[in-house]
This record gives sequence, C-alpha cells and structure tokens, in this order.
Amino acid sequence: MAQGEHRLIGRQEELARLERVLAVPTHHAFAVLRGEAGTGKSALLQMAVALAGEAGLRVVVASGVEAESELPFAGLHQLLLPLLPYGAQLPGASRAVLEQVTGLRAGAAPGVAEVAGAMLSLIAAAADDRQLFFAVDDAHWFDSESARVCTFVMRRAGAVGGRGVITVRADVPSVFDDAGLEEIEVGSLGEEDAAALLERTGGHLDPAARERVLHGAEGNPLALIELPKTAGRVPAAPAGQASPLPLTRRLESLYGNRISELTPSAQESLLLAALDGLSSVAGPRRPALERRLGDVDEAIGRGLLVVDPVSSQLGFRHPLVRSAVVQLATPNRRRAAHAELAALYPDDQERRARHLAEATVDPDEKVAALLEQAAEAATRRGASSVAVSWLERAAQLSERPDQRSRRLAEAAFVAGQSAQLERAQQLSESAGTADTDVIIAECYAALYQDGEVRTTHRKVVAALERLDSLRDKPTAERLINLLLVISLFAADSATWTITESCVDRFCDPADPTGSASLLYRDTWGDVVRRGVGGLERLRRQFVRASSDRPWEAMRLLVGAYYLDALDEFRSLLTRLVAREGEAGAAGNAMTLLQLVMLDHMGAGRWADAEQTGRRGLEMTARHGYALFAHQFRAFLAMVAACRGDSDTADGHRRAVEAWARPRGIGYLTQYADALGMMAALARSDYAIAYRFATNITAPGEFAAHSQQAPRTLLDFVEAAVRSGHLDEGRRHAQAALAAGLPALSPRLALVSAAAQAMAAQEDAPSLYEHALALPGAALFPFETARIRLAYGERLRRDHETRAAREQLEEALRVLTDLGALPWAERAQAELAAAGAAFGARGEGWQSLTVQERQIAQLAATGLTNKEIGAKLFLSPRTVSSHLYRIFPKLGITSRAALRDALDADTRAAPPDGA
Repeated sequence: MAQGEHRLIGRQEELARLERVLAVPTHHAFAVLRGEAGTGKSALLQMAVALAGEAGLRVVVASGVEAESELPFAGLHQLLLPLLPYGAQLPGASRAVLEQVTGLRAGAAPGVAEVAGAMLSLIAAAADDRQLFFAVDDAHWFDSESARVCTFVMRRAGAVGGRGVITVRADVPSVFDDAGLEEIEVGSLGEEDAAALLERTGGHLDPAARERVLHGAEGNPLALIELPKTAGRVPAAPAGQASPLPLTRRLESLYGNRISELTPSAQESLLLAALDGLSSVAGPRRPALERRLGDVDEAIGRGLLVVDPVSSQLGFRHPLVRSAVVQLATPNRRRAAHAELAALYPDDQERRARHLAEATVDPDEKVAALLEQAAEAATRRGASSVAVSWLERAAQLSERPDQRSRRLAEAAFVAGQSAQLERAQQLSESAGTADTDVIIAECYAALYQDGEVRTTHRKVVAALERLDSLRDKPTAERLINLLLVISLFAADSATWTITESCVDRFCDPADPTGSASLLYRDTWGDVVRRGVGGLERLRRQFVRASSDRPWEAMRLLVGAYYLDALDEFRSLLTRLVAREGEAGAAGNAMTLLQLVMLDHMGAGRWADAEQTGRRGLEMTARHGYALFAHQFRAFLAMVAACRGDSDTADGHRRAVEAWARPRGIGYLTQYADALGMMAALARSDYAIAYRFATNITAPGEFAAHSQQAPRTLLDFVEAAVRSGHLDEGRRHAQAALAAGLPALSPRLALVSAAAQAMAAQEDAPSLYEHALALPGAALFPFETARIRLAYGERLRRDHETRAAREQLEEALRVLTDLGALPWAERAQAELAAAGAAFGARGEGWQSLTVQERQIAQLAATGLTNKEIGAKLFLSPRTVSSHLYRIFPKLGITSRAALRDALDADTRAAPPDGA
C-alpha cells in the first residue's frame, strides 16, 4: 500500500482492485471506475496515478471534455501527444496515421481501426523504454472515435506494456459501457464511513449542522467535503421531511453561492472557461482562452478552480462547478460570452461556428453560411450527426425562406444517411415549401425499415414527373439515386424499365453527377447487358467523387461489388467503414459493413465475414433497419451453407424468404434461391440444387436485372451436369460466353471458363487448365478450390491418377482451411479412390494437438458439436473447424470413422518411455 492511502476513507476494496491492475498486466490491464458524480472516482484515479509513479511506470493523463464530445479524435490527442516522440520508431504508415490524428499532418481523418493499430504500436515502442500507465478522467465525454479506439486498445494493451484506469459517470451513456473492461463500481459511502469522513472535514460543526450535512450528502464524498464549508447557510429541512432536491441540484446550488460571491470580472472568466469546455487540469490546453482569462486567484481561493502544480494548467474543481457557472448566467451573458469566444478562434472553423451559433438570436446569413461550411467539414470526417444539428441551426438563422428550406432539406438528407430517419422526416416537413423532400425522407424510412419497394417506387417516379429538373438539380439527383436503390432491391424488370427511362431523362452523361447515376444503373441493374467497361468507368468516377459526399463513394463501392472488384478498393472500404460509424452516417455504415462482409466471403475469410455479419445485425436492430437485417441474415446463411451447416442456412433462408417475398424484394428472394442451391450442392442433392437454379434463371439465359443470374453461373452448371441435365448445363455455359460474361470481371471470367470445362465431353482438361491460369483464380479461393476438385474428379475418371492427386490435394488443403466441410470430404473421398495414402498427410493420433485430441475423443463418443463445445467452452463452429483439420491427420473422411481411427492409433502407439 502506498503512503497516504489513509486519506481515502471506505475505499479499501477499490484500492485493492486498483493495485491488481497495477501489477503485471493480465487480461484485465485496464479498469473502469464507474459511479455517480462526486463519489470519489477522481480521487481514486489520483491514488492510482500515485501508485503507478511509485512503481516506476510512465503516467499519461487525459480528461474528457463535454464541449469536445462531438469532435472526432479530440480525446485521443491527449493520450497520443506525450508519446509521439516514440513514433519515429514506427513504420511510415503508422506514423502518418498518428500525425494526421494529432493534426501534425494534413489529410483526411483515418479510420478507427487504423488509429487503433497505430496506437498499439506506439504503446509497444514507448513501453520498451518504460511501461505505461494511462489515467483518463471523465472518459464518458470522449468523442465516439476516441472512445472506440480506446476500447479496442485497452482490451489489448496489456500484451504490449500498457495498463491504466479510466473514470466514467454512471448516469452518462458511453462506448465504455460495453467495452468488456474490468468494472469497479464506486458508490456512496456507508453510514460509518460517511460519518468518519465528515469528522475529518466538518469537525467544527454543531450536532444539528452535522446531521443536516449527513442527511443531505447521502454518503456522497464530494458533498461531505464541500457542504461543511457552508453548512451554516444550508437550511434545515422540516422535521420528518426529506430534502425536496436531488443531490446534484444541492451541490450545484452550493457552488452557485460561491460563484455569485465572485467579482463580475471573475464570474466572466469562469463563464468563458465553462462555455469553451475547460475541464480538469488534465484536459487539453487552450492557449487563446488562457490568455483571455483575467485574474483567477479569487476563483482558486474559493475552491472553484484548481491549478496543476507541475504544468500550472487551470481546471474546474468538479464538473458540477462548470454546470453551475453556466446555469447561473443569464441568457444575455451566455450569448455575450459565446460571441467573445468566437472571436478567439478566427482560424478554427468549427469552434468559431459553434460559438457564433450560440451567440446569435436573430437571423444572420453570415453565421448561417459559416455553420453550413462547418457542417460540410463534419460530414467529410464522418460526423454526420453533428452536421445535422449545425445545418438545422443554420436554417434557423437563415435570412431568406428559400435558404432556410434548402438547409433544412440538406439536414433531412444527411439525417437520413445517418440512420436518423424519424428526424429526417421531421426536418423535411419543417422545410415548408415542396413536398419532395418529405417524400424522400418517407421513402427512405419505408424502404429501410419496412422493405417497401412497390409504393416507394411509385412515389418517387411521381415526384420526378412533377419536378423541374433544370431548376432543382440537387433534388432530381437525390430522387434518381433513391429510385436506383429501390430498383436494386426490387430486382424486377418492370420496375427497372421505368427506372432506366427516368435515368435517361434526367441524367446527362457529360455531367459528373449524371455519369455517376448512369454507372449505378449499369452496375446495380442489368450488369450482364450494360456492365461491359464498367470497371474502367468506376475507376474514373472514384477520382471525381467528392470528399464532401461520402455516400458517393459508398454507392460506387456497391457497383464495385457487382463487378467483383471490391479487392481493388479494399483499403478505401476499410477507411470508410471506420469513419462512417455511429458518430457519422450509420445508414452508410450498415451498407459498407455488408460490402465488407461480401468482400470477406469472396476472399475466403469466412470467420471475419461472420463477425462482420453479427456486428451488422446489432446495428440494424439498434436502428430498426429490417431490410438490412435480412440482408445480413442472407449473407450469414451463405457462409453457413458453404460450410455445410444446412440447419443454420435453411433457417436463415426460410426467414429471409418469408419476409421478402410478400414485399416483392427480388434481391432477397433471388438470394434465397441461391442459398437453397448452395446448400443442396453441399448435400450433394443435385436435383434440388438444379430446381433452385432454374428459379433464378432459365437454362441458356441470364435474366435481365437479376443480380444472381451471372453470380451463380458455376453453381448452375454444376447442378445441371451432376443432376443429369448435361445439355442444359452445356447450353448455359455457352450462353455465358455469348453474353460476354468473361469481359465483365475476373471472377466471371474464371467461372465462365470453369463452366465450359464442367460441361465439356472432350477437351475438359485443357479447359480446366485455362480456367486455373486466369487471374481470378488467385482472388476467389472457394471457387478455385471447387474447380480443382471437379478437375481432379475428371482426371481420376480419365485414369490420370498422379495429376488427379495434385489437383485434389490442393483442393483439399484450401477447402479444409476455409472450413468447407462437404467439399473437403468429397476431395478426401476422391483422393482415397485415387489411391492416396492418407497416413502420409500426418502422424495420426500423435500429430493432434491436446485440444484436437479432446475434441476427437468426444466426437468419437457420438457427441454433437454443440455438446462438445459446451464441455470445452468452445463455439460449435470452432469445434467444426477443428474437426475439418483432424480428419486428414487421421486419414479418414467422415465422423463415423473417428472411433476406429483413434483405436488403431492407440494400439499402434509405443508405450510411454519407449
């Protein structure tokens, strides 16, 4: 125990837990001190800092500031700046990320994932010199980006030499509420401890005053320290009556008495500090504010401000002081202070705009324009929620009705992109001019929340018919892009025909905006007939895309998916997902997460895809986006189908189809058919697979405006050939060439060539070799492994045993790594038929890890994956993945052979010590 610990009464348990955090870092290298205001969290944090110093750790302190809670990465600055000298040891990319976040390098704000990785590297570099201890007070006021970086880093920092303690208010929701960190609840003191603390701070009080303080404080340490200073002015409550005010009101009233006793000059300085977000002494320095503040000795003497003895930095004694300062000031005084603060920041666009907005009462076009510019800057960095508030305030300050309506419409549009659909509708209705903005907001809500494609399509088309596109180009653009989104989900030729007519009418190919909408039409709709040359157009459009409009990049990435080109834009996709999070455009973020999941699926990163899918489902539930929820369910079902988990796949597929089919959401009903086909292929039920295939498109055709028709080419042909519909399979493969599918994307070139080989009677080997030599073979591991499996099967039937084994062994390796159990088992069976000696792949029982042995033994007794997982504290999916790797080591192809394989290996094993 450190010296001075006796100063904290009634906190022995909390201190003991803090000491464990300060010991050698374990899984819980960070702890959260959580409690109501005034319970002593900051005092415990200060004790932890003292203990860390005595232990020889380097201490990094920071403090959340409410006024900066909407400024991305503002909180993180405080943690990074003291450690930046160690950035010289990091790779250039990591160093650049840290310099961008801290404002030392120009450029767009990096994503949360990039910053978190760079920060962990920085901690590791600094810890090589001396282990680190981070102390963050009022972390609940950290901006969303800083908080998400911190939760990621704090869960992992123990492994690289970092540990720490943060404090959060129990009554203020924050990202740290579900961060998975060790929680230390800091509650009120018990009666005995409260009396002991009051004995120290209020020993001079008479019994009646002492009783009033104990009753009013209710065990709150800060109140027990502060109330005795003015106990003579605290009126006693009537006998038998409780205090009519909550504790926080009492404390603010107490501080208010001290504030009102200050000179007008001192009160003015306190108000400026409070309105500009000055917090504790650990908060960020504000040189301009510090230069403006007058004599603060009076406030320091009355215990309202404190001074850091090392840095001489000012801070409020407690957040309640800051609240009391603002509440006691009259509206006119607050407005005057905001105006003065705005003048202090001529070069800080957002801070200046915020203060001017608060200082202005009557319409002022200059202030409104400045707020609109600040909103654009906020949108660029992903803070769309902040942008909505500033645009709404800009509308209130607009001098002309048309400017007010325009800004409200813009606020409504940005609100819709940030998943604030109800607010978007309210803002649209407030615009008060045309009903078009209301229609846009209503249709987005109806589409995303209820999956309504028929009614929304009719409403948007009608709105376009009434619109004068020459006079209202931005509105026409928004209607067209909404119509394209609706048509994407309808996936119906009749719907798309009307949409294409509207696009042709309103979109000028020579105009950048018009060319973008034309590209969406050609890649989202009938990509088979319109998509040739799309990738080059997509690259050009990405160059033109405005950084002020992140939804443009999101729409282009959707087009990239339909051209199988997400891998080319993966880094951009990763940055956008990190940026367009909860603090920004949540609607965009959910779409981007779908694209990340689809990219993971295509690249064979199925575990990552599942994790992303679960994250997406959580977001859709939080925001009520039923349409996106069913998309994520469909994608999760596809991963399950590829793994052979038919129960999970079929459960998701039935739920998706039951929701989508009555609503006419062709995107999802077609995907459900693709799911049914994949699950049937996994079961080797080729007749059922072929039935699902023909639900999507007829043999030899690629139905117009069907996204799944070209995407399921390989599945269709395999189902046809293996179900005895060889002519139909051959016709479909030939139709792919005639339609020009190989020119659309590397993946379609790969599967088109493979489809020719599967359906061929004579030249199959050379066709397979051609397919496997294409660039797409390296990009899509599942498709390539299936092609190798089919090729190996053909070679074995042609008695080319050695060549067959080469293809089958590579297919087995990839399919096993992917976790595609049905196809892996098929490859093993083919290898066995080709005379492969499976024992050579491993050393049987001796080659298994300890955990693999446990799983194998339990599986051999007949337990299911779920039952095994329950015994070993693993997920059923993890158990399944282990079994995929166990089978080839034991030279078996099925679960049923496990017991015999284990018995044989046990008999063959030499005795211990031999």
